[in-house]
Amino acid sequence: MNAPVSELIELLSLERLEDDLFRGQSRDIGTKYVFGGQVLGQALSAAQATLTQPRAAHSLHAYFLRAGNIEAPIVYDVDRTRDGGSFSVRRVTAIQHGKVIFFCAASFQDAEPGVEHQLSMPEVPKPEDLEPAPALPPERLAQLPTMVQRWLNRAGPFEFRHVYPRDEINPPKRPPFQQVWFRLTEKVGDAPELHRALLAYASDFHLLGTATFPHGISYYQPNVQMASLDHALWFHRSFRADEWLLYSIDSPSAQGARGLARGQIFDRSGRLVASTAQEGMIRVLPDKAAP
Repeated sequence: MNAPVSELIELLSLERLEDDLFRGQSRDIGTKYVFGGQVLGQALSAAQATLTQPRAAHSLHAYFLRAGNIEAPIVYDVDRTRDGGSFSVRRVTAIQHGKVIFFCAASFQDAEPGVEHQLSMPEVPKPEDLEPAPALPPERLAQLPTMVQRWLNRAGPFEFRHVYPRDEINPPKRPPFQQVWFRLTEKVGDAPELHRALLAYASDFHLLGTATFPHGISYYQPNVQMASLDHALWFHRSFRADEWLLYSIDSPSAQGARGLARGQIFDRSGRLVASTAQEGMIRVLPDKAAP
């Protein structure tokens, strides 16, 4: 297994301190603070580890309260809120330096049949018909802030192929829609709990950024501040995170220094396997105030 994938699997494999208390480490992926998807994936891993019945996660609702410190571990305290006849609910609180930085509720259900429908997958090129994003020329990379250089230089555990690529350094104005194929860069085990935690991690990529498209701004610009405020994730059907998935994202609104984005995740056969929603802070500062 290559290093980025094995590091991510290790990141999601928490240390159990007590029955309902876990500790997770952090990984620097080029962001200033702990990546939100990391906390989502670890919180879901902690909740799943407390189940006494083989129930699958079907929803997760989270709030990001404080920025996480990459250099320090995060403690996850799980409350076994309910174990009913068909559903279980867990509340997870993430703590760092004695303060709550994140909390979420996750719900789990026994497998059972029922009515079924879904929206159709957008008609887009297949991932093998799309070119991987080219690397920036060294001279252009050197002109960017150090944080952005680290982000763009990293070899991540997921591969992304954009149906309609955008220049994030000099972003044009365009409608708030995008479709991105993604997959883990190497095959992993079959445990569905692992694939759900991996998808929780990956679901934080590209989501909020879609809300910047109509304004011609980008997270890479030094006068733009962006941070996730909340995140919702629904699991609909079985999937594998190491096979191609299509992330179809739109942003219906931005206002009050906040943007809202929604996502649908399809597998190659067109099955809707998950949905997401996120609101985040988007501030555009005067150039003189940019750090």
